[in-house]
Amino acid sequence: MRVSLRLIVSLVVAVTLVSFAFAVYQVKAESKSKRAELEGRARILAESLSEAIELLPLTGSDQKLHQIVEKFGSRELLAGIAIYSSDGTPLITTSDLAHRKEALPPLDPSVPAGNSSGRFVRLGETEMYIYAVPLRAGDHIAGALALFHDVGYIEANRLKMWRDILARVVVQMLVIVAITLLVIRWTMVRPILLTAQWIRDLRAGRTARHGPSEEAVLKPLTLELTHLATSLQQARASAEAEARLRETAESLWTAERLRVFLRTVLEGRSLFVVSNREPYAQYHRGNSIETLVPASGLVTAMEPVLSASDGTWIAHGSGDADSLTADDHGRLRVPPDEPKYTLRRVWLSREEEEGYYYGFANEGLWPLCHIAHTRPIFRAEDWKYYREVNRRFADAVLEECAGTENPVILVQDYHFALVPRLIKEARPDARVAIFWHIPWPNPEAFGICPWQQELLDGLLGADLIGFHIQSHCRNFLDTVDRALECLIERERMTVTRGSHPTSVRPFPISVDLPDTPDEAAGRDSIFIERAALLRQLDTQADFLAVGVDRMDYTKGIPERFKGVERFLEQCPGYRGRFTLVQIAAPSRTRIGRYQDLATEVRGEAERINRRFQTRHWKPIILLERHHSHQEIEPFYRASDICIVTSLHDGMNLVAKEYVASRGDGGGAVILSRFAGASQELLDALIVNPYDTDQLASAIRTALELPPEERRERMRRMRRTVKENNIYRWAADLIAAVSEIRLETPEVVASPGGFGRQTSARAS
Repeated sequence: MRVSLRLIVSLVVAVTLVSFAFAVYQVKAESKSKRAELEGRARILAESLSEAIELLPLTGSDQKLHQIVEKFGSRELLAGIAIYSSDGTPLITTSDLAHRKEALPPLDPSVPAGNSSGRFVRLGETEMYIYAVPLRAGDHIAGALALFHDVGYIEANRLKMWRDILARVVVQMLVIVAITLLVIRWTMVRPILLTAQWIRDLRAGRTARHGPSEEAVLKPLTLELTHLATSLQQARASAEAEARLRETAESLWTAERLRVFLRTVLEGRSLFVVSNREPYAQYHRGNSIETLVPASGLVTAMEPVLSASDGTWIAHGSGDADSLTADDHGRLRVPPDEPKYTLRRVWLSREEEEGYYYGFANEGLWPLCHIAHTRPIFRAEDWKYYREVNRRFADAVLEECAGTENPVILVQDYHFALVPRLIKEARPDARVAIFWHIPWPNPEAFGICPWQQELLDGLLGADLIGFHIQSHCRNFLDTVDRALECLIERERMTVTRGSHPTSVRPFPISVDLPDTPDEAAGRDSIFIERAALLRQLDTQADFLAVGVDRMDYTKGIPERFKGVERFLEQCPGYRGRFTLVQIAAPSRTRIGRYQDLATEVRGEAERINRRFQTRHWKPIILLERHHSHQEIEPFYRASDICIVTSLHDGMNLVAKEYVASRGDGGGAVILSRFAGASQELLDALIVNPYDTDQLASAIRTALELPPEERRERMRRMRRTVKENNIYRWAADLIAAVSEIRLETPEVVASPGGFGRQTSARAS
């Protein structure tokens, strides 16, 4: 109430002052205009009258002269007329001025000299305007004519204007007060009350009936309250989870548990993460800068780690506005709304990005490691850029950890195979791990690479190399055994190159599965959500399947479409009832193979749709654009099946994301046996994506699973994902690298051009 009163009083005072200032200006302008109008009228009348009077003798006894003066003196607003002699003595006056004859002011000295004169004077209580003109008789001045106008009407008009203005201001004040009260109520009081109720519901643990206010004036407060509410919900969920853990002796990992764990494991050591993709990227959006967070499991896992240790994330600055938000060294604190760690951006030229990323990494290493029948392309120029960029990133890491004792460095993925050796040579006291997110092929396949020895030597600079599954670890050991001279202890999964040991271990990456069930995911709400999605897609269907992939040849999208086609051939009863929604995010569109794949996928979808579609139904809906996780989530919840047909995949988190989203216990997963996830999600329907009949049969089986079996399969898969979530992956990886016993090496040159350890002692 006090705020409203202050606001109203402030508005009233402000409007009153502004209105008064404008009123003063308006009244003065109007009075000036009236006076100017009076002066003009007096001049015209005086000049007309003087012409008639100059024809008569100027004597006080001339009867005709008296008649003319009396006749004109009766005009409106004219107080009287006076005729003066040449010496300034009044000769004739109108009756209204007769009693003032002795008090009439003298003529202006300029009039006897032959000039007209106008002036405002006061006669007693009355303000007059006197306009005088000379009267000529031949060549000399015989007298003067003076017109007297009463100026009182101008003052009366001014007073009337002030009364009108005062009345108008009073009405304005009443209207402003009323509007202000309404505006305060609807744009501030009501949103604040709704936001307060929202916070009250959250604090009480109830389902919030309303969300926070979206009013622009409260936007900053709403953002902070949303963050506060999110923290409150997370804290409550963590507390409830910990209580359940104590009660059931389970081992559920959460972001909070990971933070606590890291404080113990790292023992104050600084943590540094190196990846090609940055966790926050800034892009120009019109006149503003928008921050985007990539939909990445790596970001989900690493953020709690770096936040807990106040660490540093080194990544390629890919956003077109990244340089505007970072300092001169490419650093900025993130997350933007609540900074907890440092992001260090490394800038690459277009040529470097083309050669290192699109060239060697994605036209060479990517197809080399994925057995998907796409020939890898190796160019000496690309290898040159790959080495240079790896050196750039290693230098950035060394710069960031300069002065830090015993840093822990986590290198991510195939983009940086050379970085571990480069860092280890310069900082033997650093604990270095690299996680290889894609498969590792057999030795024969990897032997295609002309620079396999240099890549392997670079990787073996790490203290720990992580893969998703055990078979990738075995393939790596076999490749090292065949390509390099080293000591391999398969029982301990260790490679010793020179005198430097490297552990090789599996760390299956996962997703975050909330510990609380999805209360809103009842069967009725699933059908409502599906109906809404189908309306958006302009189709009708009783059964819905979803595929979510990058447009990549390793994902088996054409094979998936052929499986749907075969299913509709074998089961015509599902025609008009079953639809696959394929979400395919464009990827690496500068590479010719990816362009060819996109054309092939579109062609297959159009061919199958032409064969089976009806007026209101299509068997395949292809959505070829980037979708956020929030946009994908409804498709996960509303679909009967998630189909994953990777031809070769390190893990494939789509299958796990689908399981995590099914809090209702529904849905089924068809999963390629060539995806790492198939070794964990044993209750999925495992298929060979190259076997079209087997894939078609799996689609039918998934649709016709008894409800109880479907729920039991999903329950077991959800338990697996929950117990082995992304936070456990991060904890296991960091615990493993933190336990490594470091050696202080003596360094000599290695055949690959990097350092090789020849002797060591315990540090």
